Amino acid sequence: MINFPLDNLKNQESGNFFLMAGPCAIEGEEIAMRIAEKIVTITDKLQIPYIFKGSYRKANRSKGDSFTGIGDEKALKILEKVSKTFGVPTVTDIHESAEAAMAAAYVDVLQIPAFLCRQTDLLIAAAKTNKVVNVKKGQFLSAGSMKFAVEKIVEAGNNKVILTDRGNTFGYQDLIVDYRGLPEMQSFGVPVVMDCTHSLQQPNQSSGVTGGKPALIETIAKAAIAVGADGLFIETHPDPANAKSDGANMLHLDLLEDLLVKLIRVRKAVI
Repeated sequence: MINFPLDNLKNQESGNFFLMAGPCAIEGEEIAMRIAEKIVTITDKLQIPYIFKGSYRKANRSKGDSFTGIGDEKALKILEKVSKTFGVPTVTDIHESAEAAMAAAYVDVLQIPAFLCRQTDLLIAAAKTNKVVNVKKGQFLSAGSMKFAVEKIVEAGNNKVILTDRGNTFGYQDLIVDYRGLPEMQSFGVPVVMDCTHSLQQPNQSSGVTGGKPALIETIAKAAIAVGADGLFIETHPDPANAKSDGANMLHLDLLEDLLVKLIRVRKAVI
């Protein structure tokens, strides 16, 4: 792990946004290292601060037989190896209070899943690790409601908080992004990220497998940068069709560099 204060999130020379990206779940060491190496190469070239993302376990699955992980310790050790090998911070989800200290021993940023963003004990447990805490806004909450999540973490003695928008529930099987929420959450004094892939999910499909609209990732990302998002969250994979989790809304890894180049141009046009 590396020392990772929040002020490292912006590249002072380039003025670029930062990026959280990687596979939805840690599927194995070889593929995690391959994805990390490619993204590090791209982000170093483009001067984009980078955090490698990978869930060590997927607790929120539609079906009981869905892939959940390769084993907690095994996956966490892979995240640690990514950090040590490439010199980048890592982020992973936690789901229960008891997981906070365990995950914090391996990663730099603890992520609170959207469905759990109101769980006070979980937020406080994450805060007490003194790691950066990234809280995903619940699909069922307004942006303004997220100030209470920030307050819980800060009052527990940790002011290293990031908020991530991932859209709002729209009917039973769709999400919609309200971009007014990004500046509203920034008013709480924390960096705000747009999750460009989960915001395009189509949940609650009759098949029990979540759908998605990956063709719109560029649209979501461009709009987020245009309204001033501090960072972007993008799940990416070299073979989304065969990814073990959330393949339907992931960006193909081969498309990432071209997308980031476009987003840098948008950033320069609006700052």
